[in-house]
Amino acid sequence: MRILTLSLLLAAVAAAAPARAACPPVPDHERELAALYERMQEAPDPATAQPLNDRAWELYTDAPDEAAQAVLDRGMGMRASWNLLGARAEFDRLIEYCPHYAEGWNQRAFVHYLDQDFAAALADLDAALERAPTHLGALSGKALTLNALGREAEAQAVLRAALAINPWLPERSLLKGEEL
Repeated sequence: MRILTLSLLLAAVAAAAPARAACPPVPDHERELAALYERMQEAPDPATAQPLNDRAWELYTDAPDEAAQAVLDRGMGMRASWNLLGARAEFDRLIEYCPHYAEGWNQRAFVHYLDQDFAAALADLDAALERAPTHLGALSGKALTLNALGREAEAQAVLRAALAINPWLPERSLLKGEEL
């Protein structure tokens, strides 16, 4: 009888609790990103490519809604001030709320990378790239992470993929074997 009463009480509490809002779809910036990538590939030098890369980052960090944007911004601020524990908690919240948003995974990967937890960083980067295969930050981050794990051949392949999108990334100095 106690179990039945407890079960009914828990069901009533759950029914009375406000429904958790679902994260809306990620803003569709594919056309603008494709145009930016094309211009990056045609850029004659790093100075020309940099504002294009900056604009791509503005699009990557355009969260699905105000709540997600607030969590992303808080997490990025914490990471910038080296509060890695707080930043990771914020990015955990963002991923839980918006699991389809690549930037949440990418930002948490960056925190793991800074914390030298390269295996966790790699898992999050893979999750980000599943959601946004041409995300430059995730690609270059994955190359750096693979390099840190001693997986140089894989790192070089991922770095080449990133440089095919933006040949002027700062990580290009890590490319081995041939000139761009």
